Amino acid sequence: MNRPVDQDARQMRLVAIVIAATMVIWLLVQALGAEYQWAAEWAFLADLAALAGFVWSLLVTWRIWRRRNA
Repeated sequence: MNRPVDQDARQMRLVAIVIAATMVIWLLVQALGAEYQWAAEWAFLADLAALAGFVWSLLVTWRIWRRRNA
């Protein structure tokens, strides 16, 4: 009963949650880093973590798009 369309919709909801959460957490870390004057290495680490979340989201979205167009 787990149709591919249902699975795709579930994955797209997960992608949307990951994108939104990544953006909010990244902005929060940047604001906290500026407020408490954290070292630049921590900001760079937050940037890399956010980039990883966005790349993962892009790859999952691309896989779903390819599966639907196959």
